[in-house]
Amino acid sequence: MVRVGGILKIAALVFAFLLAVFLAFQLLEINMDFNLNSVISRSMPANEASTKPLKYKCGMSKLCPAGHWAFKMASGAASVVGPRICLDDKLLMSGVKNNVGRGINHRPDNGKTGDLINTASFDMWGGDVAPLIKLVKGMENEDGTIVMMASFDDAATKLNDEARKLIADLGSSIVSNLGFRDNWIFVGGKGIKTKSPFEQHIKNSAGTNKFEGWPEVLEMEGCVPQRQD
Repeated sequence: MVRVGGILKIAALVFAFLLAVFLAFQLLEINMDFNLNSVISRSMPANEASTKPLKYKCGMSKLCPAGHWAFKMASGAASVVGPRICLDDKLLMSGVKNNVGRGINHRPDNGKTGDLINTASFDMWGGDVAPLIKLVKGMENEDGTIVMMASFDDAATKLNDEARKLIADLGSSIVSNLGFRDNWIFVGGKGIKTKSPFEQHIKNSAGTNKFEGWPEVLEMEGCVPQRQD
C-alpha cells in the first residue's frame, strides 16, 4: 500500500509539472503573438494597419466637399419601424427620438445654417392633408430651405393634386405618381429651379414586396449644396 501511495504521489507531481509547463508555453506563445502583432501594426503604414472603412458625417461612405451638407436617410419599414433622417451628423428624426409617424415625415432646415425650421409628420391614411399644404405654403419666402421627406406606412392616400403640386415645386419628380403604401424618400428645396437628384421610390406591388403588403426599405445618402447669399 505504501508503494502504491508513493507511486500515485509521484504520478500526481509529474502530471502537475507537465501541466504547469504546458500552461507556461501557452502563455508564452500568446504573449509572443501579441507582441509580434503589435510590432507589425506599428511598422505598417496607417492606411494598411487599419482595414476598417472610414466613416464620415451621418455614417456616410464618402466625404462631402466644402460648402455642402452631408445627409443620410431611410424610409419606414412597413408599419413597424419609422424612417430615419440625418443631416450634418445630427440624427433629426427617428423612431428612437419618437418624432416620426405614419404618412409623410417632413423636415425643413435652413439651407445656410442647417438649423431646424420645423419637424412634423402628416398622416396620409387617417389624417388630413390640409396641415401639410399649410406648412409647405408657409415656406413661400424661405428660398434655399432644405426639405427632407420620408414615407412611413402609407404616404399617398390623402395627397390631393394641390399637395402633390406643392411638393413637385420643391423638386420632386415622383410625388405626382406616388401610390398607396409606396416607399419614397426625397430631398429638395424651396426655390429649386430643376428637379432634385435626391429622390428614390419603390412601388407597392404584391409580386415584389419584401414585407407582406409593403415594399422594401429605401436608403439614400448625399451632399446637398449650402445656400450661398
